[in-house]
Amino acid sequence: MLNLLYLVHDVTDPAIRRRILMLEAGGAQVTVAGFRRGSDVPTDNNDFIDLGVTLDGKFGQRIAAVGRAAFSIGSKLSRRAKPDVIIARNLEMLALANRANAVFGGAVPIVYECLDIHRLLLRKDAAGRALRMAEGYLGRNVSLLITSSPAFVEHYFGPVSRLKAPVLLLENQVIEFDTDAMAHPQPRPPAAGTPWKIGWFGALRCRKSLQLLAAFSRAMDGRFEIVLRGRPAYSEFEDFNDFVESEPYLSFQGAYRNPEDLGRIYDEVQFSWAIDFFEEGLNSSWLLPNRLYEGCRHGAVPVAMRGTETARFLESRSIGLVLDRADSGALVGLLGAMTPERYEAEFRKVADVGARSWVFDKADCRRLVSRLASLRAGGDRSAAFSDIHETQSNEGGLL
Repeated sequence: MLNLLYLVHDVTDPAIRRRILMLEAGGAQVTVAGFRRGSDVPTDNNDFIDLGVTLDGKFGQRIAAVGRAAFSIGSKLSRRAKPDVIIARNLEMLALANRANAVFGGAVPIVYECLDIHRLLLRKDAAGRALRMAEGYLGRNVSLLITSSPAFVEHYFGPVSRLKAPVLLLENQVIEFDTDAMAHPQPRPPAAGTPWKIGWFGALRCRKSLQLLAAFSRAMDGRFEIVLRGRPAYSEFEDFNDFVESEPYLSFQGAYRNPEDLGRIYDEVQFSWAIDFFEEGLNSSWLLPNRLYEGCRHGAVPVAMRGTETARFLESRSIGLVLDRADSGALVGLLGAMTPERYEAEFRKVADVGARSWVFDKADCRRLVSRLASLRAGGDRSAAFSDIHETQSNEGGLL
């Protein structure tokens, strides 16, 4: 059995839980070490190695926390079995991966999992150059880079980053192990006299999206309602709760954590908001978010922003709705005249792609763990950026 040490920036992040489930389903034994956000602890993993508390959006505080953890991680790992592979999720954890590797003698392969490109890494000033130099230095022993969008490689890891390693493209597909019993989504037009619903689910960190959806729903005078679910990044909003409560057609339904909840919550909406202006023109233009795959898997018609990787992804499959401009008038033009017939046609386009295309199953998990296990034998580092391993074939899955 492959023994993995997984270093994470937030042990309560649902995306972390999904990755752990994937690795365990693939046959790996996973030890989790990471930071907490406040007093939250993972309810389903009481054996995690606690590295302390970090604060969302407080880069300086997080760096200080990493520094403290670098001194304490040796004692916390000393009684643990030597891992076969160390996975570091995000740049701050890559620093700790090198320290952990030293604790175990310095010969453990390191995997760098980077699913977002922080705006500081993209700055063209001295601070940006220094951070990229740090990434290159910390990643000098990285055996594999895992990322979730080809645009990250195209725009950052290839031309800008100093880190050079083979790339594994691992898209944010939905975990679904029992594919024989896979439920297929059904259209759900609203009952006569009730509003259409747009779901904005997941990491809620985009103030511009919130304001745009509020303005659109007001302009439609109740013909559309906006349902928000997930974890708001309160550091990015001045008054998230008060703002939502003051809007007549917005509602926040709280966080969700279990993959089993996805079918139920997406079945309550007709459309999925797959737009993020959080780092407009940079990371948010390049990513392929979880909500894209979750929404399509469960039959919600995605709405994307033209010029982004998400829009290109949808257009290549001839599905979804693409917004030309980030203003409420354009959104009214895109959705305002929605009819049950048009909705049914858009739903069918998504459904016809096939639920399997959006799913990561047990066979995919085994292939992922097998790829990680190959690093123990000193996997070939010469393939850096020459061979992106796509996660989907015509049948779906990891290649």
